[in-house]
Amino acid sequence: MTEALILLSLFVMIAIGLPIAVAILASALVGVYILNGHLGFLNAALSVFDGATSFPLIAIPLFILAGALMNTGGISRRLINFVSALIGFMRGGLAMVNVGVSLFFAEISGSAVADVAAIGSVLIPAMKKKGYSPRMAAAITSSSASLAIIIPPSIPMILYGALSDTSIVQLFVAGIVPGLLGGFGMMALCYYFAVRYDLPREEAFSLTRLWTAAKDAGWALILPVIILGGIFGGFVTATEGAGLAVIAALLIGGFVYREIDIRLFYHALTDGVIQTAVVMLLVASSAVLGLYLTETEMPQRLAASITTLTTDKFLVLMIINVFLLFVGMVLHGAAAIILTVPIFMPLVHQIGIDPVQFGILLTLNIALGQQTPPVASVLVTACSIARTDIWRTTRTNLPFIGVLLVVLLLVTYVPAVSLSLVDFFYK
Repeated sequence: MTEALILLSLFVMIAIGLPIAVAILASALVGVYILNGHLGFLNAALSVFDGATSFPLIAIPLFILAGALMNTGGISRRLINFVSALIGFMRGGLAMVNVGVSLFFAEISGSAVADVAAIGSVLIPAMKKKGYSPRMAAAITSSSASLAIIIPPSIPMILYGALSDTSIVQLFVAGIVPGLLGGFGMMALCYYFAVRYDLPREEAFSLTRLWTAAKDAGWALILPVIILGGIFGGFVTATEGAGLAVIAALLIGGFVYREIDIRLFYHALTDGVIQTAVVMLLVASSAVLGLYLTETEMPQRLAASITTLTTDKFLVLMIINVFLLFVGMVLHGAAAIILTVPIFMPLVHQIGIDPVQFGILLTLNIALGQQTPPVASVLVTACSIARTDIWRTTRTNLPFIGVLLVVLLLVTYVPAVSLSLVDFFYK
């Protein structure tokens, strides 16, 4: 009963607008005090320190900073020009370019918010000029931006891996096929809408234009090779790969393209610190919640109660998906991961679900949450750029949300979609 009241108080504090990290910490501290008195605060302090100093989590601020440097260093703009020259000649070219650039950007930043801010500020105004409705432009930009957390590297995967003690590199590998399926599915949907609404092509395909754009974007295209090649090749860890991403983005933007000066570098650092502070405060507060849940054995009891209803793996996954879809609608991604991983991991192990598969399933639910109000952090950003209403845009966005939902169902019920590459390379 006490545990239920603690969790209820947590959601009440979130509902009334208290910062999520503060709500988590406050409710967890009350629970720890009820269990162990004032001595429980000593363990809570140690948990906060241990939770915030995990080595894999260092990758999060580094990837955030790399994304900020890309936005200010001209890398994003050159990627857009290259993809436009490559596939912009197709019907609905700008919509195709939007998804295609997100696939490239996803391999560098790991953040959907960074993706939509970088790409949307350029492509949404251009799409509106070409005759796309503001709702359509925002919907395509928002949904394709969520590919950034499915295709490696991925900040939510890093956070999940650190909390669940799952290989982050294997999570990255597992995200490749689902991410590409989502990207190609969205491209097919863009083509359907382009034909249906007679959306325009861009310039005719030109080898000269493609060659020029490729040369201009050559250094930007090397970034994914440096990051993913180093991680997948076993030369660096995910955290060291994030450091490489920062150094490469700084060198390319500042010394090759010469578009990063001291002022822009300062703004990139400021943005990175602010975003990092939000995530790491959540991580630190979640450590205390994890301590409380561990001492009460609530996750184990939840697992036992579900397994008394059914031990069928697919039914359990369906129950988890429904819960995660709801949580994703009302909480930001990092908070959703932090709250659900300690609760569900005992059940995942008990039922025999591969933790890597569960990590991709969780990440896809977070991606769906980024598109579904009331929180919908990525959709809100796209709508603010397009200057359109979030609820009307959501209706336009439903087919693209459907693509992500189909990928989620494939990952849930066809484990090979996420695990085939992992099995090939690591097992």
